[in-house]
Amino acid sequence: MFTGIIEAVGRIANMEAKGGDMRLRIQTGKLDLGDVKLGDSIAVNGVCLTVIDLPGDGFWADVSLETLNHTSFSQLKTGSPANLEKALTPTTRLGGHLVSGHVDGLGEIVSRAEDARSIHFKVKAPDELAKYIAHKGSICVDGISLTVNAVSGVIFDLNIVPHTVQETTVGQWQPGVKVNLEVDVIARYLERMLLGDKAADPKAGGDITMSFLAENGFLK
Repeated sequence: MFTGIIEAVGRIANMEAKGGDMRLRIQTGKLDLGDVKLGDSIAVNGVCLTVIDLPGDGFWADVSLETLNHTSFSQLKTGSPANLEKALTPTTRLGGHLVSGHVDGLGEIVSRAEDARSIHFKVKAPDELAKYIAHKGSICVDGISLTVNAVSGVIFDLNIVPHTVQETTVGQWQPGVKVNLEVDVIARYLERMLLGDKAADPKAGGDITMSFLAENGFLK
């Protein structure tokens, strides 16, 4: 688990094709690796990766085909910057929100505009994620815990303060850029729980529909 508070911006140092998927070496910059050991988890642009080697200036990690197909990792190239966060500990301050490092889908930066000293972004989410994005709720974008300032359909607004711009990859976001999205994990579990006994039925699927709500008395 993570908090969405970025600890350092690293760089993709090497990309090696491995039997249909990929192995990455990430230079970690100012990230303290003194307490990191093999098998530990580090979030890279919001994707939880397992440390398989520690060469001294960073770490190596394997990236599965599943991850390549469902995250922005397919767009990475040598030299690309990456937001980094080590897994939280029992004594970690939860400055952001609970983040699992499991990307739900790809968003797209729709617009960027200066807003006093901040930057205002509009981001388009996949249709299937829109129901999990709430006004003043939390969302993880490229590993960063952010507050949703407004929602209109599949478009949500973010206002990024100067410190976040300086300490993350946000400064490089431009219209058309794809970003990793992870919605609030509590919303996902709540949706599943509302299915009740129907959750065991493969035909029920995993989503709460309007007909389901009506049939079970949630809509009056």
